Amino acid sequence: MPPNRPRKRPRNRFADESKNRLAFLSLAFVAFVVGTSEFVVVGVLGPIADGLRTGLGTVGLLVTGYALGISLGGPVLTALTLRLPRRTLLLGALAAYVAASAGAAAAGTVGVLLAARCAAGLAHGVTVGAATSVTVALAGPGRQGRAISLVFGGISVATVLGVPLGTLVGQWLGWRAALAAVAVLAALALAAVRRTVPPTAAMGAPGLAGQLRGALSRPVLAVLGTAVVLFTGQFTAYTYLAGYLEDVTGVGGGRVGGYLLAFGTAAAVGTFLGGRCADRRAAGTLTAGCAGLTAALLALHLCGRSGAAAAVLVACWGLAGFGLVPALQSRIVELAGPGGDFAATLGVSAANAGIAAGAALGGWTVGAHGVGAVVPLGAAVCLAALLAVAAGARLRPAAARHPVHPLHLDPPPAPSLDRERTVRA
Repeated sequence: MPPNRPRKRPRNRFADESKNRLAFLSLAFVAFVVGTSEFVVVGVLGPIADGLRTGLGTVGLLVTGYALGISLGGPVLTALTLRLPRRTLLLGALAAYVAASAGAAAAGTVGVLLAARCAAGLAHGVTVGAATSVTVALAGPGRQGRAISLVFGGISVATVLGVPLGTLVGQWLGWRAALAAVAVLAALALAAVRRTVPPTAAMGAPGLAGQLRGALSRPVLAVLGTAVVLFTGQFTAYTYLAGYLEDVTGVGGGRVGGYLLAFGTAAAVGTFLGGRCADRRAAGTLTAGCAGLTAALLALHLCGRSGAAAAVLVACWGLAGFGLVPALQSRIVELAGPGGDFAATLGVSAANAGIAAGAALGGWTVGAHGVGAVVPLGAAVCLAALLAVAAGARLRPAAARHPVHPLHLDPPPAPSLDRERTVRA
């Protein structure tokens, strides 16, 4: 008789699910940290200008430098590191983020602070792209939207909790304490990822050429262009929402915070709900979200003088405007096919490019026509994005439209005897 072999222990499915749940929470925490860091500096621009004895306009470049780091540097660094495992890249990007945040907190001049914030923006872009790739790989087929909503939901929660808390810390303990707190949180996120996130497979081709072929295909570029227009329209209005509420709605300065809190809370809820809907139909969710956003902005323009109506419409705006984000990112990754890892950073870059363009367009509009004009202009730009989204709903990955190379096909079946006889005859 053969010797008794030790029986393999059956795989504990519930243990695996528990481990993945911890990994998802760690990745959401990563997004919360970088989301807090991106916007917390806005609340302490005044103290930074006073502390470094420079003008407020100069300090405002900290926001621009960070956004440029995300938009331009993130995709470049991701392209250069495509051969690295995504978990390794995520850990490296987080380590760089800790160093850049600590350098910003210790900066003695505005030049050093600007350089540190640009470096943090570079690390931010790589971090979000790598976190998206890891989350999608852990979630598996059919759960891509919910996985992406965890990453972007963490950023939405940062706007509701992280940014106000960071601003309070900056006001009470100084701007250096606020930036140092971000560095500490980033270090905790690094430790959590290292502890809970397992290695994952890449989402597409291992080489740069294969990734670029998918990520820069026409369907992906079309959706990325739509994303830029969409965020341009949304942030044309959102950048000056506080001023709109004060001048048009007549909301007192102290109550504006309540409206912004309603917006942020609805945005967080919309992000998680949008992820679930994106798993069922990403293209339809994107179209519905864009339509809801356009309708909310148009209704706010028509009914914005009523405080109650404005509160409801601002919440609807946040729900729809951020509920479409997981579907947008899902479409980009889906259409990229073998370029999924690289394309994951392009959606973040497109969004930040739209945010920057929207802020600039809104500033020009306020100077030329007053703050009341930003909401209808934002609605018009979002309407153009809606038409583009509806037209692109039938887009499919470029690779799916081309015939498969004969070498990739199974060999044809052997001819039957009847057919051989017919040919010989």
